Amino acid sequence: MILSRYERMIARRYLLPGRGEAFIFLVAGISLFAVMLGVAALVIVMSVMNGFRAELFDKIVGLNGHAVVQGYGGQLRDWRDIVREARATEGVTSATPLIEQPLMADFNGRTQAVLLRGMRVEDIRSNPTIRDNVILGDLSRLSNGSSTIAIGSRLAEALGATVGTDVSLISFQGVATPMGTVPRIVSYRIGAIFEVGVFDYDKAFVILPMEDAQTLLLMGDSVGMVEIDTVDPDRVGEILQPLAAEIGSRGVLNDWRRLNAEIFEALAVDRLVTFTVLSILILVAVFNILSSLIMLVRAKTRDIAILRTMGATRYGLIRIFVTVGTTIGSLGILAGLILGFIFLFFRQQVLAFMGAVTGQQIWDPSMRYLTELPAKTDPWEVAGIVLMAFVFSFLATLYPAFKAASTDPVQVLRYE
Repeated sequence: MILSRYERMIARRYLLPGRGEAFIFLVAGISLFAVMLGVAALVIVMSVMNGFRAELFDKIVGLNGHAVVQGYGGQLRDWRDIVREARATEGVTSATPLIEQPLMADFNGRTQAVLLRGMRVEDIRSNPTIRDNVILGDLSRLSNGSSTIAIGSRLAEALGATVGTDVSLISFQGVATPMGTVPRIVSYRIGAIFEVGVFDYDKAFVILPMEDAQTLLLMGDSVGMVEIDTVDPDRVGEILQPLAAEIGSRGVLNDWRRLNAEIFEALAVDRLVTFTVLSILILVAVFNILSSLIMLVRAKTRDIAILRTMGATRYGLIRIFVTVGTTIGSLGILAGLILGFIFLFFRQQVLAFMGAVTGQQIWDPSMRYLTELPAKTDPWEVAGIVLMAFVFSFLATLYPAFKAASTDPVQVLRYE
């Protein structure tokens, strides 16, 4: 919308408070502030939700793969054939055998439920989710027959154990005797402590070399499952369809969407609901723009009539008031983006400050699943928020603008 020189001058004067127009200026300022808060809230919340989903996906898929082939009865005896078939499938990047078994861990009388994960030594050291998150010790200490394990940081805290101490793992799948099954209790030395950032994993995971896990669980040469990664997790079903036909009745193929369906579906619903509610907040904010423009038109009725007698066109008046309203909205959008990005940059400090003020733990990893508040800003999503707020602001200007353009100078000035 191109304005002439006099239209720009009038629009600029209408944006600033005139004599006796302080209240109108106050309402316009409230409108700008409300739009700012609405845009900032949308940018912050959507970025946090995107970050939450991305972090969950990276951590969960980083440890569990895009899909797993699970054996019946918890055992895959021909796992080598399945690994070979999986690696030969187009679109599959890796296939890793592993064992997962819930056990109990004991250290100095402290007992915790744990999830044992048996992996080949080379797979432990090459897994970025584990390798890049070791906070104490060294994964090189783990080797077959070394009786050395790696555990999560939260588990180490719960047990009071650290690197170099011995922890007993208790398996209830022991040796059958006339008196019943005798649990197996084997002592292992902690060689490394890791923190992947997912509370449930850090609280429960125990990483053990594959051969040691097979010995502890009396599994012989079998494994529990084969973990599979693909080139595109969103197309995992399509990519693994040929493999599912080859596996047949030897095992069950499940992808990450089935294994974690509840979590990601809940996030998707929360994301949609939150976006809708916060969009209504912006809609309410632009009603303030509508109110301030209606008051401005009523206050400037005489000026508008004079402009009409001086040759101002109806379309010119529409342009002036649309420009005033959209300028208020645009300034609010810009301020909202700045506020939103500042909050996201300092989000951990903001949480720490709020916790210090309230005396409460604002971000509890045991409830929030992740140890830190994540954030991931999607530029296209931000562009959509900006466009939506601008369109709302523009629509709010139309009624006052057309109302001003329909002013009849004869009726207004007849008694002047």
